[in-house]
Amino acid sequence: MSEKLSGKELASLREFADKIRMYTLYSIGNLGVGHVGGSMSIVEILAYLYGHEMNVDPKNPRKEDRDLLVLSKGHSGPALYSTLALLGFFPESWLKTLNVGGTSLPSHADRNRTPGIDMSTGSLGQGLSVACGAAYGSKVKGLDKQRVFAIIGDGETNEGQNFEAAMFAAHMKLDNLIAATDCNRLQLDGTIDDISGLNPDKLEAMWSSFGWETCQADGHDLESIHRAYSSCMERNGKPKMIIMNTIKAKGVPSLENNAGSHNAPLALDTVKEIYNGEVPAWLK
Repeated sequence: MSEKLSGKELASLREFADKIRMYTLYSIGNLGVGHVGGSMSIVEILAYLYGHEMNVDPKNPRKEDRDLLVLSKGHSGPALYSTLALLGFFPESWLKTLNVGGTSLPSHADRNRTPGIDMSTGSLGQGLSVACGAAYGSKVKGLDKQRVFAIIGDGETNEGQNFEAAMFAAHMKLDNLIAATDCNRLQLDGTIDDISGLNPDKLEAMWSSFGWETCQADGHDLESIHRAYSSCMERNGKPKMIIMNTIKAKGVPSLENNAGSHNAPLALDTVKEIYNGEVPAWLK
């Protein structure tokens, strides 16, 4: 495990996360509706991956040996768009065009339209299989330093395709695959326990039973996230799964921990109230 984050690194990542959350809420608020819940629950995860861990280059988004991210829960694209805009993959002004006609920032992540998106996603349950293919392909190509990161939703774990992917990854010893489950305990129609009988407290044990190396983290605590990812970097023949305990719609008091936040109306005035009238330059 690597050393603790320095005070400077932690402060920088917190600032990055705060900006991602702010930009995402303003882009959704500018539209008036969007996937607030799942976007807000992965903000700190994205801030850590893109601000500290992943090897990516905004000037060369398609470089072959870059680290890859498969955002299986592609409806959380708004948070990833804000992350990429802040890094310079495309102009921040694009955030004003979220999900409008002709946009390069559609509701769900699309690699053909948005620089920095590694895989088109949103058909839930398929992303982990794609990530397995990418990790296997990376090994075949001999890209020894490349890693494939994936973020799946706890709700989409209902989908059986995930279990096929879990078996494949363990069998093929895809130790370059590091996945995280956004465990906010809610999906579109209610709690994951009510919808499918899947107990979120047993997710770690479930993934361990498939032969994955597992751990848990507070998905809104950057130090906890750092410890979890740092413990997953050893190439030991096992794919990795981090259960990230999160809050759906984190940062929006009226929507937090509410299944209705999955795709919810969000007025621009509401976002301005959250930020005491502070508005990013790209929206002025």
